[in-house]
Amino acid sequence: MLEFNAEIAQLLENTYQGRDITRRRHAVLECLEPALGDKIADIGCGNGMLTLELARAVGKNGKVIGIEPSLEMRKLAVERCSDFPQVEFLDGVANLLPLEDASIDKAVSLQVFEYLKNIPGAVAEAHRVLKPGGRLVIGDFEWDTWSWYSADPERMTKMMEAWDRHLVERRVPAILPDILDNNGFILEQTKALPFHDTKMAPDGLAFLLLHLIESYVINNELVEKSVANAWAEEQRELAEKGNFFFSITHFQVIARKEA
Repeated sequence: MLEFNAEIAQLLENTYQGRDITRRRHAVLECLEPALGDKIADIGCGNGMLTLELARAVGKNGKVIGIEPSLEMRKLAVERCSDFPQVEFLDGVANLLPLEDASIDKAVSLQVFEYLKNIPGAVAEAHRVLKPGGRLVIGDFEWDTWSWYSADPERMTKMMEAWDRHLVERRVPAILPDILDNNGFILEQTKALPFHDTKMAPDGLAFLLLHLIESYVINNELVEKSVANAWAEEQRELAEKGNFFFSITHFQVIARKEA
């Protein structure tokens, strides 16, 4: 799994305000439909960017509870949301939420489920804490849609397969419908949000992944450092020449707890 240490937290802090990640965040917000006075759980809230937007949406009479196991991420989230008294952050994980039964109007989890060993257990926990009729939105990439051009396809495959090692489940959107149905949810809709980049924008998703992947495979000794460095350098050169291509699709899965 990818370790969210101080260095990674800072990288995410810088790039999660870019156009791609902002677009993904807003897509999830649109699906969740936060309303004035709602009590919402942000499961795996990370650095609190989505939590902040939720706080604005629910207003002072609402409540947003950010749940995050990483201390480094929680520190960033607490600082970001310090002007919003309706926000609370708790140490916790998706499979054991520190919340009472039927206490939440809505719950959201953005790019968390692909790291979970027990997805059915996390869905069951979301069902437990949601009020009858409550809404759940889960946003994750479908990694089978990932395409990234390289003049050295063998090396690219090696890098992509090494990056897969940080995931527990790479097909979350595909397997969720059955899991939701088995845990008392009604699947309302699955929405696709494609990302593609032909320039490697410095505030884009591809730029972020380039740095995360290079660091991850080297630090975990999954690929030789020289190979990983050469891979990253090739992508920068392709971008300079106008030959860069990256594509992946994110999905928002919208479900409702049976009343």
